[in-house]
Amino acid sequence: MKKPTYYITTPIYYSSGSFHLGHCYTTVICDAIARFKRMDGFDVFYLTGTDEHGQKVQQKAEAAGVTPKQYVDKLYEQIVELWKTLGISYDKFIRTTDDYHEQTVQKIYEKLLAQDDIYKSTYEGWYCTPCESFWTESQLVDGKCPDCGREVKLQKEESYFFRLGKYQDRLIKFYEQNPEFISPKSRMNEMINNFIKPGLKDLCISRTTFDWGIKLPFDEKHVAYVWIDALANYISALGYLQDDCSLFDKFWPADLHMVGKEIVRFHTIIWPALLMALDLPLPKKVYGHGWLLFGNDKMSKSKGNVVDPFVLCGRYGRDVIRYYLLREIPFGSDGVYTNEALIARTNADLVNDLGNLVSRTTAMITQYFGGIVPQPAAYTDLDKELIALCEGTLQRVRADMESLSAPDALADIFKIVQRANKYIDDTTPWTLNKNGDKQRLETVLYVLAECIRFAATLLEPFVPDTSEKIFGKLGLKLPADFGELDRFGRIGEGVVVNKGDNLFNRIDAEKELKELAKLAETDKPDKQTESDAPQITIDDFAKVKLVTARVLSCEKVAKSDKLLVFKLQVGNEVRQVVSGIAQYYEPSYMVGKTVVLVSNLKSAKIRGVESNGMILCAADGKRVVFVTPEQDVDSGKEVR
Repeated sequence: MKKPTYYITTPIYYSSGSFHLGHCYTTVICDAIARFKRMDGFDVFYLTGTDEHGQKVQQKAEAAGVTPKQYVDKLYEQIVELWKTLGISYDKFIRTTDDYHEQTVQKIYEKLLAQDDIYKSTYEGWYCTPCESFWTESQLVDGKCPDCGREVKLQKEESYFFRLGKYQDRLIKFYEQNPEFISPKSRMNEMINNFIKPGLKDLCISRTTFDWGIKLPFDEKHVAYVWIDALANYISALGYLQDDCSLFDKFWPADLHMVGKEIVRFHTIIWPALLMALDLPLPKKVYGHGWLLFGNDKMSKSKGNVVDPFVLCGRYGRDVIRYYLLREIPFGSDGVYTNEALIARTNADLVNDLGNLVSRTTAMITQYFGGIVPQPAAYTDLDKELIALCEGTLQRVRADMESLSAPDALADIFKIVQRANKYIDDTTPWTLNKNGDKQRLETVLYVLAECIRFAATLLEPFVPDTSEKIFGKLGLKLPADFGELDRFGRIGEGVVVNKGDNLFNRIDAEKELKELAKLAETDKPDKQTESDAPQITIDDFAKVKLVTARVLSCEKVAKSDKLLVFKLQVGNEVRQVVSGIAQYYEPSYMVGKTVVLVSNLKSAKIRGVESNGMILCAADGKRVVFVTPEQDVDSGKEVR
């Protein structure tokens, strides 16, 4: 029998290079949904990736003194490592710098041009670089970006425009015919009232003021607007407009685009209109969830409220972090992260309820039956009540996940765990053993083992490592799907349990909160202690060649507010070096100065200008100062 398909996506991620728990929220949710659907018999395709083009990426790279490609390569490595740390089971990871993606985007632009859905004109309006968003005067809030609250700049440049207004009526009709397309309902109302009803204006979809993007094949002065580039990943990843489009034919349209609420408008207005222009089916659902907050603020490195997922996973294990995100945060609304809530939820649910149930049950089977799971005799009404709860839970969890409510799904699964713990207190197996009631004791422990099997199977999409450990303790193999939940009583004769170590250990809340406070103190923005830095050996340091260099000339790089290009005298050699310090020094001031140069850094092109080395600078808050010898020294002298 052919499996039904399910295509789920997260938004592709751009970051300044520091990942926090807020970045993980959407991806962990989608991973749980993807895992559940696989267990429930679906052929799943789960897509995530990185959004690697755009002006802000180019600016970050310039500030770091590297090429944009070098910059995004590092980000790619970081986020892949983060998803590995969290156990994310994606089927494909796309980068918008992948050749096949860039080619698909170019073909999309050609198709739109050929059918007169795009045209060239001049754009003048307000642009938020961090959000890569254009805004009208009326959409600004106190003259700033309505999404992030940052300053916007008035931009005027030659651009290509997409006839977005042409699709306004079709969008409204689609919303009416598909009321579940945008969820929660509040997001639908926001899109209609704030964007559709005021009237859709044609969308600027190319840029000429920077060049880090996909060049338009019919006009190479222009690069694709980063949001058209990014949104197209959902179909380019499947092979749209490529030689092999089998995945596209199989999985499109997407069943679910999961996004943060701040980018709902791109996914529910621009994306559907673009798909209409391409004559493609629209996604079945876009869900705009809330933010993960720290106190009352969205998590942000600039605000100093970052919670490092690598640190948390290292301290508690990834399943603890996954469980917290999936159980504690009310889905669809903003959720608040606190260390206190993480510890309390871990101790209550994972230690007291789940860990205690598994530990007590395997200990009693070991003590009373030599570790072999006994076979049951007749079931009492008390047993049958618990059996009915187990056999009915999959259907309830399935309904919860259909509503995308992982917190409700976990609450339903934990009803088995909590009821089984009460069942131990109700039946008192130790008393049955003392009284010699072997048949009743056999049945009670068998019922408990089966309850654990049901709960562990259902928990696999949410805390996969824990489920695998529980099955190991039961002496069973973790099933590939929910098929073995069709009936209670599948544990056969001769199964041997292994109590082993505790699944989870209780966290001393008072002590742990003090430790976390210390960690937070060392993780404040612009603060790094010597002990925080990675340790290197003298051999590592010896690889870096530092020399003095005298500035012969210095000029600004064209179309850049941050870059200076230097001609440096290095002994008998003249070097060209690009440095991102234009905001701090006038070019004329630098001429004649002696600087310290990393002379064996691999050459790179930055904004099309070749750079052969790096000038050392020190950062102090908002100041950046170049490093220079205390006394005058000839150029080309080694610094050590």
